[in-house]
Formats: sequence, C-alpha cells, structure tokens
Amino acid sequence: QVQLVESGGGLVQAGGSLRLACTASGRTVSRYRMGWFRQAPGKEREFVAAIGWSGGITSYVDSVKGRFTISRDNAKNTVYLQMNSLKPEDTAIYYCAADSQGTGWDIAKNAYGYDTWGQGAQVTVSS
Repeated sequence: QVQLVESGGGLVQAGGSLRLACTASGRTVSRYRMGWFRQAPGKEREFVAAIGWSGGITSYVDSVKGRFTISRDNAKNTVYLQMNSLKPEDTAIYYCAADSQGTGWDIAKNAYGYDTWGQGAQVTVSS
C-alpha cells in the first residue's frame, strides 16, 4: 500500500511563496497520476493540479494557473506544488492524492479519480 505524507505548509503573507512536497512510501508512485486538492473551511474539497506519470502532462484549476506549478521527481518518489503570488483565498488544507488504478484524464479533476490520500498540510495566507 502507498502512504502519502505532505510537508511544507505554513503561514505566509499575501504575495509570498510556499512549496509543498508529497512523499510516497510503501511502493513507487512513478507510474501513477498524482494530484493536489485543497479544502477551505466550510467549503468542498476542490481540485488544484494534477501531473501525469512522466511529468509531461499537467492540469490546473483556472484560479491557480500562472501562479502554481506541479512537478515530480520519480527518483525521490515525491511530487511538489510550488505556490507563488499567494492570495488569502488560497488558504486551505492541501491534500496530495495518487491514482494507482490508471483512470483516465477525464476524471483527473475529480476526487474519485484518486484512491490514496495524504493527511493534508495547512496553508494560511495572511492579507
């Protein structure tokens, strides 16, 4: 079984940057699509970004395009989310997710397209 652990969250001022890391253990995720989701207080979990197994395909929610970058280092079994120009509305718990079943990209933006989740990392952006 794969276990995912997020790190790198914290408190930052608006306009600042953070880099989240999601490190997998238990087995390699090098062939899995990986995703980042977030959930703000009182809101539903929403898709943020996804990356294909080779890193050649990425997808982002419109609200983070041009500010966030998803990447992966398969040798380290780790996926990253570089977050720049952060805004208070980016405040949320950020979750890393893995698709070990090889589902299609048509559901990459849906939570049910992933079967393994991390515990989440808090990101707080102050104004």
